[in-house]
Amino acid sequence: MKKIVECIPNFSEGRDIGKISHIVEAAKTVEGVSLIDFHSDADHNRSVLTLIGPPKAVSEAAYRLIEKAAELIDIKKHEGVHPFIGAVDVIPFVPLKGMDMKETVELARSLGDRIAHDLKIPVYLYGEAALHPERKNLADVRRGGFGKLAEEIKSKERHPDYGEAKLHERAGAVAVGARDFLIAFNVNLETKDLTIAHDIAKSIREKHGGLPGVKAIGVPLQSKGIVQVSINITEHRKTGLYDVMSFIKDRADELEVKVRSSEIVGLIPKDAIFPKIREYLNLEDFSERKILNSYL
Repeated sequence: MKKIVECIPNFSEGRDIGKISHIVEAAKTVEGVSLIDFHSDADHNRSVLTLIGPPKAVSEAAYRLIEKAAELIDIKKHEGVHPFIGAVDVIPFVPLKGMDMKETVELARSLGDRIAHDLKIPVYLYGEAALHPERKNLADVRRGGFGKLAEEIKSKERHPDYGEAKLHERAGAVAVGARDFLIAFNVNLETKDLTIAHDIAKSIREKHGGLPGVKAIGVPLQSKGIVQVSINITEHRKTGLYDVMSFIKDRADELEVKVRSSEIVGLIPKDAIFPKIREYLNLEDFSERKILNSYL
């Protein structure tokens, strides 16, 4: 059976169209790799690609992307509301067809080793690829963001898994991982009050007693004059998009604020779809293109 893996690189540029174009083109130069989705956001100052293809080819595409991003992005000058530790912040691999998690872990670790050795960018392994249990959660790897990591990278606790305990001058560091499906879901609220977004994000997070498999933060969207609850659903079979939006709508009603719209960043598996999903979630953009299974 032909092996297919998904890779979803997140890089820290969402405003400079020229730089974004060059970085995306670098990933597209590898034969056999398909770019099936692209999302860029100026407030987050972040872009997200979805690549699929044979494991070696997809790994090569991810390498070329980070090589180009390290050339074009100076992470010390980066500004954006999304947490980050590097020019390419995170590179997750997801097994799709003919791949198991063990092979995906090996792929992630191999790329991480190559990045550290050839590009001199320190690498942190997370998810199923983590070498240390305390690094399985990406939020723990990225704790405090770039500034905090710069202060603590030489400490034993925060020494990278691959590479020297020294941030790359332009590219910072990168987290490389292997994981199951993750749904990135943003909900926009009809208010400028960031405390409301923080309140809803905290109430929905699993670690604060919210919904299973849900991580969330509240962020301002200055370009729109509103705030957003930015959510990652790591176990969509336990907690689906319907559950998340129902929770947010109820809490928003309690706080007397309206939900303006929502968006899905990247693709979602077919079993995450439900009847009238676009209407219930008030999605800004949704079509068959957002369903990962249609590309397999």
